[in-house]
Amino acid sequence: MLMSPHVEEVAQMVAEEKVPVVTTGAGNPSRFVKLWKEAGVKILPVVASTALAKMVERAGVDAVIAEGGESGGHVGDLTTMALVPQVVDAVSIPVVAAGGIGDGRGLVAAFALGACGVQMGTRFLVADECTVSAEYKKKVLAAKDISTMVTGKRLGHPVRAIKNTYMNAYAKLEADSNIPDEQLEQFGVGSLRKAAKDGNAEEGCFLAGQIAGMVKKAQPAKVMEGVRWDV
Repeated sequence: MLMSPHVEEVAQMVAEEKVPVVTTGAGNPSRFVKLWKEAGVKILPVVASTALAKMVERAGVDAVIAEGGESGGHVGDLTTMALVPQVVDAVSIPVVAAGGIGDGRGLVAAFALGACGVQMGTRFLVADECTVSAEYKKKVLAAKDISTMVTGKRLGHPVRAIKNTYMNAYAKLEADSNIPDEQLEQFGVGSLRKAAKDGNAEEGCFLAGQIAGMVKKAQPAKVMEGVRWDV
C-alpha cells in the first residue's frame, strides 16, 4: 500500500527478503522498481488508468492489474469493462483484470477484454483460510448488490466498503464543508483494523467489492463450491 507511512521500510524489506512477487496499490511504485528488480522480485502494480499503466510499464514492471471501481478498497473512476480493454491496448506487458469479478462468467469476460487472468478479493474474504474477523465475513455473506458505497473522494483516495454506521458517518462528514480535511482523515485512522481484526460492526470499515452480493457461502478457498467456473 503505497499510501502507507511505512512504505519505504516495507519496500526495503521486500527486497531484502527477496519476496517472489509483490503487488502495489494506491499509487505509483516506479521509485521502487529498480530495487525490487535487482532482488529478483516480480512486480504487478494495480492501476486505475492507462496513464499509470504506461508509466509503470516504462519503469520496468512485469505486468499490471487493471482494477475497476467495482472493487473493494481504494478505487478509481473507470469501470472494469471500460478500463481493461483500454489498458490492454495501451501496454505490451500482461494485463490482469480486477474489480467486479466473482465467478467464471467474470473470468470469461476478462479474457474477452484482452486480460490474461483475473485478481479476485471479495470472493475470498469468506474463505476458511482468510483471517478477517467473523463479523467481517458475516457482513460479506449478508451483502446485496447495492450494499457497498464509496467515500473519500474529497481527499483524493476514494474507498469502497460495505454500508454501515461508520461509512454513513464518514459520508456525512465528507459532505460538510465546515469539517477540515485533517479531521476527515483522522476519522478514518484505524477503521480497517476495527473491521478486520476487532470485528467492530459499528466503527469498522469493511472493504468489499460490488460482487459481495454474489458471495453466499463460507468454505475453503480450494473448494469454493457453487462458484460458476464452468462457463
